[in-house]
Amino acid sequence: MAATVTKSSSGRRPGYGSLLRTPGAWTFLLPGFAARQPFAMLTLSIVLLVEHTTGSYGTAGAVAAATGVSMALFAPQSGRLADRWGQAAVLVPGVLVHTAAVALLTALALLEAPLWALFAAAVPAGASVPQVGPMVRARWAALLSGGERGGGPGGGRGEPSPLLSTAAAFESVTDELTFVIGPVLATALCIGVHPAAGLLAEGALTFLGGLLFAAQRRTQPSARRGAGQRGAGAGTAEPGAGTPGTGTGTVGVASGPGAGAGGRGERSASALSVPGVRVLAVLFLGIGSVFGGMQVSLTAFTEAIGHPGLNGALYGVFAGGNMLAGAVSGAIVWRRPAHRRLLIAYTALALVTSPLWAVDSAAAVGALGLLVGLSIAPALVTGYTLVESLVPAAVRTEAFTWLTGAVALGQALAATASGRLADVFGANAGFTVPLAGTGLALLVAVALRTRLEPAVPVRVAARGVDHRRAAAVD
Repeated sequence: MAATVTKSSSGRRPGYGSLLRTPGAWTFLLPGFAARQPFAMLTLSIVLLVEHTTGSYGTAGAVAAATGVSMALFAPQSGRLADRWGQAAVLVPGVLVHTAAVALLTALALLEAPLWALFAAAVPAGASVPQVGPMVRARWAALLSGGERGGGPGGGRGEPSPLLSTAAAFESVTDELTFVIGPVLATALCIGVHPAAGLLAEGALTFLGGLLFAAQRRTQPSARRGAGQRGAGAGTAEPGAGTPGTGTGTVGVASGPGAGAGGRGERSASALSVPGVRVLAVLFLGIGSVFGGMQVSLTAFTEAIGHPGLNGALYGVFAGGNMLAGAVSGAIVWRRPAHRRLLIAYTALALVTSPLWAVDSAAAVGALGLLVGLSIAPALVTGYTLVESLVPAAVRTEAFTWLTGAVALGQALAATASGRLADVFGANAGFTVPLAGTGLALLVAVALRTRLEPAVPVRVAARGVDHRRAAAVD
């Protein structure tokens, strides 16, 4: 991929130092990190507790998968509500419901309740997982877009900042850091303190971190309550609100009341109505298959070779490669368009997952795992960056949650499939799931690649007084 590390068009290099000096950033970054940490603890904490009380990894995996599937289904609705009513309005009740559901699940597991009761508690626990990661990304977009909050590092109203891709990379690294710390913390608490300690700590961190994050109202994106009736508002059409079927919309400058996107009386569409977002969701579903497949397959592989203690080290190499690639991606100003970079990065990801099923040594698995981790981050970072050009600000948080939910769903499905394949055909068979997931997703992306291309902004002007029909002008 052609790249340069010269200064950006704004006159400064879009590095992490510049990003972290963005006014107001630290007010949501620190509580946001604490609030998103439990997300990486939830599944493993459930597995460790339920396996302890039931003696069955199958039962424990099923209960944990229920939380992942319910989160994938409900997360986009949470994001949509946050876009319309504000993040705090959605986050506070969600944190309370999640804390109560986790406490109930813990009590039922300790009381050795029947499986249906565990499912009854696991579903609301997953559905109410606070979507702090997408909310942090939406805050970065609001601060750096240059138009949503009256200017900013973008250099002028409506002008995006070159730091947007740096922010996407920073968030990818942060996500990976949570998935390194979270499982270790959960394991240490469940084994060293009490089998229920991991799940209880997850609930406590969610409660405290979530409420602290929700209290940072100055940096949250503006609520778009009017979008339900008037699209993007009179006078300006935002990206993604225009031409159906292109993957994006147009940016317009129009005159006359109701000339904006949608007009009066038209309800704003879901972010998933944008074709490009649907393609990205498929790609992120494939990325989720890598996370879920690698977790289960590495566990089965290390047990099969008689060295189960290597599991943490091998997964750490995989996650470390992801963190390293994410950090590097954010430090580069790419010349190639994001939608093309995404296809290149995803092709590399599908290729490096191909030989995993055939290796028979821990060293080979570790080396390939490192390559897989190095290939995931560019795809993740570029996909999140594309959201900025594919959807309007009114549904930005919802778009991020669709992608996060797709990863969670892919992870849950892949973990189940990899486990069954490992049980029936051997440990290496589970590694075919990441290959199948990324391969199928890549085929979809190549076939629908034009839907990932951002639309070229079009200027329009009213034809005359009291006329609402717009005409293109040079």
